Amino acid sequence: MKIDDAAARLEALGNPTRLRIYRALVRAGDGGISVGKLQAKLELAASTLSHHLKTMITVGLIAQERQATTLICRANYEVMRGIVAFLVAECCTEDACGAQAKPTRAA
Repeated sequence: MKIDDAAARLEALGNPTRLRIYRALVRAGDGGISVGKLQAKLELAASTLSHHLKTMITVGLIAQERQATTLICRANYEVMRGIVAFLVAECCTEDACGAQAKPTRAA
């Protein structure tokens, strides 16, 4: 993943409302969730939800599909995995990994 793409996607997730929306979509699984159910679940105004969905669609974090009169939103899991892989790809390549250090306990 290019650094500019990763930055744009992480920037989109940097908003608390968008992060709540994205997490709800990730939890919904491959079937996704309708915009109406998402709106009710997160108690957001329709215009607010629409604004945040558009931002995440633009950077490829989510996709929408119309099924008759219902608009279904889904997390793009490939992009999500790409972001995670990007973040950990070079973990500890220049130094000992802090995750391996064991914390000391005070006696």
